[in-house]
Amino acid sequence: MQNFDTKQFTEQFESMFFGPARAYAALSVDYTEKLVNAQLDASKAYTDTGMAQLRSLLNVKDAEDLRTYMEGQQKVAKDLTERLKGDTEKVVSLQQDFVQQSQKLTEDNVKQATETATKAAK
Repeated sequence: MQNFDTKQFTEQFESMFFGPARAYAALSVDYTEKLVNAQLDASKAYTDTGMAQLRSLLNVKDAEDLRTYMEGQQKVAKDLTERLKGDTEKVVSLQQDFVQQSQKLTEDNVKQATETATKAAK
């Protein structure tokens, strides 16, 4: 009759299931936090720009002020386009980093699971 080693079973279960699940959950939480912070930063920048434009519009009193305001809109549009491009690149970079880290985590977990299964079979 073979004795059941609960410590070994617990260690194997930890290394094959719980450990990888916790590592992936931590990676997911980190990614979500970075993505939410990027979205909040972008949202604040766009809101601040919009509010500044509304305040500028309130200062329009005559045709010359209106012309100056409209000329300023071209710069604002250019700045917003650049900001949007940068924000998009940041999100794409975050996604690529998450995918790469997920793949590495999966590879490491498969390797460890294979080693654990090999040890258990001996």
